[in-house]
Amino acid sequence: MNPAPIHRPCPVCNADATTGFLQKDGLRLVRCDQCSMVYANPVPAEFVSGRYYDAAGPGYYLSAAKLESDYAEVRFERELGCFRRHCRSGSVLDVGCSSGAFLFQLMRRYPGDYRALGTDVSTAPLDYAESKGVPIARGDFLELDLKAFDAVTFWAVLEHLADPKRFLEKAWGALKPGGRCFVLVPNLDSLAVRLIGSSYRYIYPQHLNYFSERTLRRMVEPRFTVLETRTTHFNPIVIWQDWRQGGRSVSNAERAELLKQTTAYKQNPLLQPLKDFYHLSERLLAAAGMADNLLFVLRKRGG
Repeated sequence: MNPAPIHRPCPVCNADATTGFLQKDGLRLVRCDQCSMVYANPVPAEFVSGRYYDAAGPGYYLSAAKLESDYAEVRFERELGCFRRHCRSGSVLDVGCSSGAFLFQLMRRYPGDYRALGTDVSTAPLDYAESKGVPIARGDFLELDLKAFDAVTFWAVLEHLADPKRFLEKAWGALKPGGRCFVLVPNLDSLAVRLIGSSYRYIYPQHLNYFSERTLRRMVEPRFTVLETRTTHFNPIVIWQDWRQGGRSVSNAERAELLKQTTAYKQNPLLQPLKDFYHLSERLLAAAGMADNLLFVLRKRGG
């Protein structure tokens, strides 16, 4: 028998009063009446405990398509560029590192500049990361003894957490004074959400939190100073497919295959004219705050 779904207060301001935002199959999103944060409530217990991600590890995170795209040279080019601008060297903790691809790319591109450590709730991907030479810390991130890092990264992690503020508090404690924290989450104000709403594949049960620039800023500012904020990434293929399919549920296997496909497009030199147009479109959307993801660079306050 599955445990009962878990009800929770607003992950940003801890208030309970909400207004319904949308319903998609078994997913119920609400908007906080106090701070306007949109979040799933209630949420399945397996997402709160992390059991879902440990079970999904071998089938999704270690699928051939997912690993091929994650370890492709172009996969983390935006994240690496931003990270390098704000942290030129030092100790780096990647929370939710999955198969270790970001840290692998970081160490490969800048040998000797960084001391890396990854952690994740999913066991099998950590085994793979170790096989690629990525140092790993196993166990519950909130319980690990972690101190004196120059940077902590949350690449597409906070949207999956029932209590993201606790993870940010832990990151604050793990950082040196003035250390950097990097956060990437889906953008609730993106063009994709505006155009196709609940048909968008990234409005789905594994995503518990739906941040706007304003709500993410409100959550991080008690502990961090915001150094940079932007919107980034744009996948028109996803918008086209999801519009045509009318919000049909997309399997993990399909997500991995699309990631592999779009990665291959980026690596194909014959598609350079299309890539130039794509990058222009992404820059225009970013300027309007409507690209797919929000990217925040934070500096630790105090401590």
